[in-house]
Amino acid sequence: MKNKTGVSLIILFFAIINIGFAQENSEKELVSNSERSSLVLPQIQVVPKKDTQTERNYELYIELPEDYAENPNKRYPVLYYTDAMWHLEMLSGATAYLLEEVILVGISWQLDINEGLKNERGTHVSRFRDYSISMHSNPEIQEKYQLGQANKHLDFIRNDVIKYVDKTYRTDPNSRTYFGYSLGGEFGAYILMSQPDTFNNYILGSPTVKDEVDYLTELNTKFGPFEASNKNSSLKANVFITYGSLEEEMVVEPIEAFIKLLNDRRDNGLSVLKEVIAGNHGTAFPTTAVRSVAWLSSLMNHVSSDDHEVSFWSIPHLNNPYVSQTPEDREDGISVDSLSVHSKDQNAILKLSQEIFEGKYGNYDALLISHKNELVFESYYKKGRINLPHGQASAVKGYTSMVLGRAIQMGYLSIEDLNKPLIHFLKDLDPKKFTQGAEKITLHTALTMQGGLTIDREKWKEIENDSVRLKGQGLVQTLLEYSEPITDESQTYLYGNYNPMLVMSVIDAVVPGTAQDFIRTELLDKLGITNYKWSTHISGLPEAGWRASMMSRDMLKLGHLVLNKGKLNGEQLISEAYLAKATSGIVRPAIDWMPKNYLYGYFWYYTPVKVGNKSFDMTLAWGGGGQRVMVVEELDLTIVISGHDRDDDKIMKPIFETVIPAFVK
Repeated sequence: MKNKTGVSLIILFFAIINIGFAQENSEKELVSNSERSSLVLPQIQVVPKKDTQTERNYELYIELPEDYAENPNKRYPVLYYTDAMWHLEMLSGATAYLLEEVILVGISWQLDINEGLKNERGTHVSRFRDYSISMHSNPEIQEKYQLGQANKHLDFIRNDVIKYVDKTYRTDPNSRTYFGYSLGGEFGAYILMSQPDTFNNYILGSPTVKDEVDYLTELNTKFGPFEASNKNSSLKANVFITYGSLEEEMVVEPIEAFIKLLNDRRDNGLSVLKEVIAGNHGTAFPTTAVRSVAWLSSLMNHVSSDDHEVSFWSIPHLNNPYVSQTPEDREDGISVDSLSVHSKDQNAILKLSQEIFEGKYGNYDALLISHKNELVFESYYKKGRINLPHGQASAVKGYTSMVLGRAIQMGYLSIEDLNKPLIHFLKDLDPKKFTQGAEKITLHTALTMQGGLTIDREKWKEIENDSVRLKGQGLVQTLLEYSEPITDESQTYLYGNYNPMLVMSVIDAVVPGTAQDFIRTELLDKLGITNYKWSTHISGLPEAGWRASMMSRDMLKLGHLVLNKGKLNGEQLISEAYLAKATSGIVRPAIDWMPKNYLYGYFWYYTPVKVGNKSFDMTLAWGGGGQRVMVVEELDLTIVISGHDRDDDKIMKPIFETVIPAFVK
């Protein structure tokens, strides 16, 4: 660790003098030519660097991590930044606290610039030429400053600077970041939209894109739209954009337009986070530097340090996968051990991890493997973090089934009750208004998606947001009023969220207190699952089929409960008899996208897995996007994956062909 007292003084010093700099955002704001003495840090290496195309001379200010010499086999991420003399101290101080293991590379202004221009405008005058995208409309200004040469400066950075740094130092090619503020932010926006593969991460502080949104839009059009089936169509970048809360609207509006341009790509490989920083264009800089370095740290670490609410889609992608064959004991109720399989199987799992990171099977954020109730392999990719909840989609249906199993174990329901009319448990209903055959719906038929509700979608749209009418059991009342008659013919498998909400209504009716409290106290708390989000339906009941989030390790806990036939630390938490039915193959889903060998139980799936001439039973909770909790009891195996993939079945092939066979004797 660098001397923190010294760094604190540097940060304070720079924060004060930076206000005086008032970062320039156009050629009209070229600051005075007053000379300032630079602060020289002993760990900075100053390297002359010539642009081989233009013959212009620059300097690189290179700062290596403290442990660089001690770790000859280690590769380090690199943070490149422009306006080096303005930003050096602040970024050095911020990384000392928040991101020690990074190589800092500052790029100076042109040294051998025209002396007249330098004396008139200052040593930084070349930035107006090098960072600007377009030429000026005034011929005299254009001739004087030669604006709009961002393309040439980008060539210099790609062909001379980055190649030199990669050749000279042990750099990580997957973790290359650009930092630019004001006009430097505009330059970064140009790099992102013209040659996005230059960097993996882009920090664009108050980018001066006021007159460049149309051109950036044109570059976006040239690059082409994002297509999920073509990974080369992605910008593949993490982007952090800020501006000051006190900046003028004429500055803010184009920045927001640029952010919209990026978000409208709906690019799975592009993560964009915007922050509005308190202050004006100049005073917002110090906070931008610190917050952006903290953001940068979050995409280099599988443990998130975020202490504020961030949308899942704004979470940056990890620059490198986190893969551990000896998972850490986080004292979270999960026992850990080492991956002990044949070396060829071990190598195959590691190869699979790299392929997941590269996107071969889609967009996946985590793969965890547990053997004999011990976590032996843990990996995170893209948006995955060990301590951040991940959206579960329809895997929530499987968890709702477990809540019902807990209610049965506690005696609020019985196994026999599964075949009773569902309306038997809901005392606040008015049966006189029910559709014909309402009594045919049982917990069993609802749990197997065979409730038989047939509701006109357009009619339902008229009331689906009516929180008064749908409150509590009013949801079931309305469903049974709006449905077509329920017959033997209508009671076939029909996937959706009506049936899970019928089940949740029964849970809420029979347990003491509310279903929400019951889920928390009788299932999640007992498993030590506290960092989660479980949304509320318009009815006021907990969602039963989607809209919940939890950590991948907590998904594993639920899988362990299934593996152990409902027992937790010797206590029968979920009815064993119920769980056996829930995880068996009861019906065959008659839908095109379902694999033909999958059967459906009580919101859990069942499928046989063949390894050689052997066959093993697997049960799994499955949520769209790639959330799966998979249990193979005979092999004492629990596997968890989480992702945000649109075609989430490709991942199962390597699970069946690589992961499971590794544990077959």
